[in-house]
Amino acid sequence: MSQRAIPAVWMRGGTSKGLFFHARNLPSDPAERDALLLRAIGSPDPFGTQIDGLGGATSSTSKVVLVDRSARDDCDVDYRFGHVAIGEAVIDWSGNCGNLTAAVGPFAIDSGLVPATEPMSRVAIWQANLGKRIEADVPVADGLARVDGDFTMDGVAFPGAAINLRFADAGGEDGGGVLPTGRPVDVLEVPGLGEIEVTLIHAGNIAVFVRAADLGLTATETPAELAADADRLARLNQLRDHATVALGLADSPEDAARRRPATPKLHLIGPPAGHRLHTGRELAAGDIDLCARALSMGRPHHAYPGTSAVATAVAAALPGSVVHDLATGSPADRHIGHAAGMLRVGAEVVCRNGVWTAPGVSLQRSARCLMAGEVFIPAG
Repeated sequence: MSQRAIPAVWMRGGTSKGLFFHARNLPSDPAERDALLLRAIGSPDPFGTQIDGLGGATSSTSKVVLVDRSARDDCDVDYRFGHVAIGEAVIDWSGNCGNLTAAVGPFAIDSGLVPATEPMSRVAIWQANLGKRIEADVPVADGLARVDGDFTMDGVAFPGAAINLRFADAGGEDGGGVLPTGRPVDVLEVPGLGEIEVTLIHAGNIAVFVRAADLGLTATETPAELAADADRLARLNQLRDHATVALGLADSPEDAARRRPATPKLHLIGPPAGHRLHTGRELAAGDIDLCARALSMGRPHHAYPGTSAVATAVAAALPGSVVHDLATGSPADRHIGHAAGMLRVGAEVVCRNGVWTAPGVSLQRSARCLMAGEVFIPAG
């Protein structure tokens, strides 16, 4: 059987990894394109390993990115993100990956889509999934994105060069508010859980926040602890699916689970508390402003998604939200305690005529190219 070779780059961005393509190198037909991308990653895989593809069999490593020059006057590149299901033939194009956003600028610079300007290149990114503009300040040396530096991230083993991201107008569509229902708290009726108070936020991605204590949890659990109870994990995902319906994004919980597994993500929130991480490290209550755990593609996230950090920072700044009532600290520099440690994020929120918006959210990540070459796709 012959194989088709397609230029691709394997990149880490933040605490995620993904397969990057120039959009021009892929089929223009969405169905043909998605079939190719699924095969490249190794999905669907009933064994859950993605052995016959490049995916890493986790929600953080089963991702694809499409980048091309932008036709917009205010942006350098267009960026589209696909979250690839492992066991199903599904690519969810409904949201963004905040971690891989950090790798878009370096990819654009290193592949010649954007001129390299030392010591810092600003790359204006159009996030095509959401219709949002993101600015990335990327350190540059010798004509390429710089990878060496002393910036450390909990969830990434090695230091790197800090990339500053600014998510402009991080709220809803067409400059809309960050509260898709107009309320800081909504009540969902979920079988097996009863009435649950949640905050629904549209910032970065659409996100669901719930007090961990309302579910008998603390938001200090390790990913393994959250995954160990299959029934509880199923109820958490059921809560997410019901929230997806309440947001008008799916017709039923079953439809949400099948068609839109990536967004919205569910987040468990608790007050700042000292606890031991799965690495054995102790996280002190005084070093964080809240505790948070995220579910991604139905599983506990090993760290914290970048867009979740954006949404969490916005939710924490909104009076009356379930996050605001538990968080300490300043909106401009919030310290989120997550499954792998701590991250910092700053949010600017404004209320005009009763509508809350997020003009800008700032986040630091690092990124680097891991491998460049060709991905091979069986022709038959």
